[in-house]
Amino acid sequence: MQPPESKYVKADGVTFHYHELGTGPDTVFLHGGGPGCTGWSDFGPVAPLFARARRCLLVDLLQYGRSDKLRITGPMWDFHAAKTVALLDSLGLEAPDIVCNSWGGTIALNLAAKYPDRVRSLVITGSMPVFYGPLAPLPEGGRRGRNARDVYYGGEGPTLAKMRELITRLEWYDPAKLPEETVELRYRQSLDPGERELAAMSDSPRGDWQDLTDELPRIQAPTLFMWGMQDAFLTPDYPLMLARMVPNGNLHVMDHASHHLQEERPAEYHAVVSGFLDSVAGR
Repeated sequence: MQPPESKYVKADGVTFHYHELGTGPDTVFLHGGGPGCTGWSDFGPVAPLFARARRCLLVDLLQYGRSDKLRITGPMWDFHAAKTVALLDSLGLEAPDIVCNSWGGTIALNLAAKYPDRVRSLVITGSMPVFYGPLAPLPEGGRRGRNARDVYYGGEGPTLAKMRELITRLEWYDPAKLPEETVELRYRQSLDPGERELAAMSDSPRGDWQDLTDELPRIQAPTLFMWGMQDAFLTPDYPLMLARMVPNGNLHVMDHASHHLQEERPAEYHAVVSGFLDSVAGR
């Protein structure tokens, strides 16, 4: 399926790119942080299912896709949360449901803690907001994504083969089911000059890392953690810990899925998530 028409909006001095489809309750989708990720690459396979009953806005995060490639200084999740709230303001969204993968989920968790009136509910998949405690990732585990990015952009630079290897090793459970179109979409986006420039910087252009241990207990929005049984980064013990830290936390673990459930098993993902979102709306 081809993506809908591109849309752009200015918010607090930056420009966000997004796609919109469907009508109904406002639902914002925030993608992961892998090379070449965008709102459409991460949620395109499942968005048409949600669009049957929801207004879906698939956002490119700052530093990704066609959104601004600015350099971030200071606490990274605070920066993204503030800019995302500004995005909601510019789009006229008071308190949408927010559905996320990985990087986008950590942004949304911080947003829900610091701006509780701006979120109706959260769906979080594969995010790593906590780096302390017995079930948190070891430092070397927490760097797996950053190391993979360095390898992908290093050496001879991005190639289709390197993108396929990255996705099958870290994001998909069954490599045989990975569509070639997904590999090509991510690869083409990873060649973006702004993204390559950020990747080449020796210091951190993404801001200072933050641990959200103190923020999670402040989240009041109903939150569903969706996790792949075979997630390449962390076992389901970790999101169970997160679900217990969030006052209204829930956990669903899906078998035969890794880090990108919404792409690997879109129908099953939609069934669980839409049921959760509908139950929140009915409360």
